[in-house]
Amino acid sequence: MCGEVRTALLQHAQSLPAGAAADLLRLRGDERVLVSERPNPYAQSADLLTGVDCRLPTSSGARVRAVGTVSARAVLTGGRVLQAGAVFRTPAAGPDQRQPWGNYLARPGVLVPFGKLAARPVAEGLLTGARQPGELDLGAISERLLGRLLRHQLLDQRAPFKSRRTRLRWVALPAPDGEGPSIERFTLAEDGLRTVELRLPAGTGPAAATRLCEDLALHDWLLTTLVRMVERSRLGSVDGRDAVMALRPAVDHLLHLWIPRARADRTLGPLWEVLEQEPGFTRQWQTLVQRIRDQLALQAVSLRHDPALTTLHRG
Repeated sequence: MCGEVRTALLQHAQSLPAGAAADLLRLRGDERVLVSERPNPYAQSADLLTGVDCRLPTSSGARVRAVGTVSARAVLTGGRVLQAGAVFRTPAAGPDQRQPWGNYLARPGVLVPFGKLAARPVAEGLLTGARQPGELDLGAISERLLGRLLRHQLLDQRAPFKSRRTRLRWVALPAPDGEGPSIERFTLAEDGLRTVELRLPAGTGPAAATRLCEDLALHDWLLTTLVRMVERSRLGSVDGRDAVMALRPAVDHLLHLWIPRARADRTLGPLWEVLEQEPGFTRQWQTLVQRIRDQLALQAVSLRHDPALTTLHRG
């Protein structure tokens, strides 16, 4: 299984309530949007299928052709953070000749290779993104859907703060018999790109893998965005009131969204324990949140002891 998730701040002054979130994500008239209020507001679109007949990128330069459909969907968390992702799975081998198109439509989200699949070179090629003309580009499918939603007429294009998009590319290869799920590697790049290689037991469906990677992409975006907001606020080096005002959007719009594994499949939940150890997502998040809360507490104390405010109160 392979996928790519794009994550961005919704371009709207306020978080969208459930009804508006469903309207935003109504990509197909024949399918309803899934909406949940617990443990936080969440909306998930129906899947959109894109038919492809092209080569898959490979690290070895081998020419691997596949035919089928890529599945894309969008999710909105907290009425505030929008994600669009594309995913497909592929068998270890396929027929040597192209089949009637109906055969591929009967297996949504599956790309069937011609002959035996070079799994390792394809996984490496998808993660590195070094594509040649005519090769599959999952990022383009994700970005097209994300751009379409961010331009929706429901949005006023007045985001409460500046932020950057992030991209998470992931591949999942079969785990050895008898072994559980594992994260083989997780990398961060300066341009907002993250890559994840998973090993998943036989029988793990694409829905579980997709939810895990969306959850990882969401919390990586939250952490990355909060780090940048703290840096831009110049916390500790400028007047405390200025820093607090610069960080207020984080308090209003982000801090309450941190709920790792909120919707992760139980069988894959343990993978979050690995991320909590290295690189330590929640530890870093809690450290940043505590810095912000300490600054708010200091400002509250200084306001109570401000002579000007005391004089005004007595007057």
